[in-house]
Amino acid sequence: MLIATCFFVGCGSSSRLLKNTNRILNYPITQKVDTVDTYFGTQVEDPYRWLEDDRSEETEAWVKEQNASTFGYLDKIPFRQDLKNRLEKLWNYEKLGSPFKEGDYTYFYKNNGLQNQYVVYRQKDGGEEEVFLDPNSFSEDGTTSLMSLSFTKDGSKAAYLISEGGSDWRKGIVIDAETREIVEDTLVDIKFSGISWKGNEGFFYSSYDKPEGSELSAKTDQHKLYFHKLGTPQSEDELVFGGTPEEKHRYVWGSVSEDAKYLFISASVSTSGNKLFLKDLTNPDSELVTILDDTNSDTYLVDNEGSKLFLVTDRNAPNKKVVVVDASSPSPDNWKDLIPETENVLTVGTGGGYFFAEYMVDAISKVLQYDYSGKMIREVELPGLGSANGFGGKKEEKEFYFSFTNYNTPGSSYKYNVETGNYEQYWKPEIDFDPEAYESTQIFFTSKDGTKVPMIITHKKGLELNGKNPTILYGYGGFNISLTPSFSIVNAVWMEQGGIYAVPNLRGGGEYGKKWHLAGTKLQKQNVFDDFIAAAEYLIENKYTSKEYLAIRGGSNGGLLVGATMTQRPDLMQVALPAVGVLDMLRYHTFTAGAGWAYDYGTSEESEEMFNYLKGYSPVHNVKEGTEYPATLITTGDHDDRVVPAHSFKFAAELQENQTGNNPTLIRIETNAGHGAGTPVSKTIEQYADIFGFTFFNMGFDQLPNQAVLKEFKD
Repeated sequence: MLIATCFFVGCGSSSRLLKNTNRILNYPITQKVDTVDTYFGTQVEDPYRWLEDDRSEETEAWVKEQNASTFGYLDKIPFRQDLKNRLEKLWNYEKLGSPFKEGDYTYFYKNNGLQNQYVVYRQKDGGEEEVFLDPNSFSEDGTTSLMSLSFTKDGSKAAYLISEGGSDWRKGIVIDAETREIVEDTLVDIKFSGISWKGNEGFFYSSYDKPEGSELSAKTDQHKLYFHKLGTPQSEDELVFGGTPEEKHRYVWGSVSEDAKYLFISASVSTSGNKLFLKDLTNPDSELVTILDDTNSDTYLVDNEGSKLFLVTDRNAPNKKVVVVDASSPSPDNWKDLIPETENVLTVGTGGGYFFAEYMVDAISKVLQYDYSGKMIREVELPGLGSANGFGGKKEEKEFYFSFTNYNTPGSSYKYNVETGNYEQYWKPEIDFDPEAYESTQIFFTSKDGTKVPMIITHKKGLELNGKNPTILYGYGGFNISLTPSFSIVNAVWMEQGGIYAVPNLRGGGEYGKKWHLAGTKLQKQNVFDDFIAAAEYLIENKYTSKEYLAIRGGSNGGLLVGATMTQRPDLMQVALPAVGVLDMLRYHTFTAGAGWAYDYGTSEESEEMFNYLKGYSPVHNVKEGTEYPATLITTGDHDDRVVPAHSFKFAAELQENQTGNNPTLIRIETNAGHGAGTPVSKTIEQYADIFGFTFFNMGFDQLPNQAVLKEFKD
């Protein structure tokens, strides 16, 4: 039981001077409020509760003062502009997404180099390419982004969702695909949703009730599926599923099968586990049929042939399998294995009348092609060791496109023939970066409890293991999400400067299936931090780097990882870079859809044991007075409505109040920005120039390590 009392005692801020190796830091001290929460008889102070009011004048003033302090510091870094220039130069190459066919046109996403948002182009066979949608025209500053695009089966109409200022709330716009003209009023208040068309009649989408209070941070936990009929106002949209007071579903999705015969509805109360239902769309009076009535597994439709359903599930198969069942009696008792579970984690796509089973083998892609009887046709020989994506297309198409990348190879796309298994390179980027000069090595280190954990370490060839290499250790470790090799322009700039980029596949992720995920959840969450700490110790012990040259970085759940690691082992790293982190573990579930994360975290209200466990690692609650923490640059967006910025605000205030020694504690708050998706290229370049500049500077560099690269691009 939680009882809260709050007596406001001021929210202005004064300033504090902090000496830091010949430079003076000047940042605000955040005023406190007398707020005490009681959990199972234990009182917990929350002195910065007022920062949760993200739209108050006081919080706005605090944000401005913190940014003034942070940018005052960053402006003094001598090579910050050099980093920005190099990022811009390396970023400035044409990028092309894999093409896809809709109606008479082939569509593709393209960016000419430094455009803030990708542009959607199209062309007919043998015709000229033309702009279909240009999100750069949606807003003057590039902060309105295109988040999804969905066509009717015949390609004649399209609906797309946009995000303004990085918000998870979307607006929906319907257009005539041929003329590109908007055909009806804009839909609003769509969130955590796709668009799935029912013929040309209309489409299904999901949303929450409009929250009371701040749209940014107010709790949203009643997700609903609606059907929008074209030509009618949104106020008349049909509620298809959800909205009953006895059971709140936090995530509801609707998807129409490719043959338009069925609507499938997935309903979840958390980020793992879903119920599954179907409705026969050929019969307007059909009832909703239950496939799964519990949330003990993750199960979804991959395809159907008439009434024969093909489902991907981890029910009694932690690494997932494909089962087949008839729609007339689709309960698990009638499921039959089609592609059995293996020792490797499975994801499945379809295209050209085949299944493509994509396996992770120690986080590296392996792809097998099956027919619909479950017979393996071939293993697809990939271009190398790395990540392959996009194996899938429409059933009647015998060719589609897939992409391939790894940590030192920019993504290229390939055209694949489903009948022969042959493919050819369709597009390769022309980039000012030489992949052959770099190498990736996968190693396995031992965590605290003896578990073997993989890590991929990427750097220039010929690196000297002398303990003096600037290193970024990046991690996530949660929500069944897998970190697989992929190229990043910003990481390329880091490695050009002699930096090492290391990524461990921590427990809590999905790299080794459900068991690996569960081993990093709730009362096992400390395993994730122990894995990350062990990864850092491996890099130090093997002379890749040392404490003085090690930075740890992660975002969202990875921001929690960084916050927990730096408060548990502040002696281990020189720099900490928590981004948009979940940092107040006692209150995360009270904001937006945060309660849906309880599958991974548990909540402070569910039991005394869970409360004590969360309090034991919650970064906001484990900053200790008189401790020398690493140089810290916290990053967040003032419009983040997924992990609300109050997490980062509170953590920054705690660190600034209690930090001792010479290391700076700063927070960089991007304005008119959200959790990260759709961030304009211009803002991303500025962010990473600041992040890398701060990191090198606090590792003791007065100039960038590799001046030769700077000379090359200046010349």
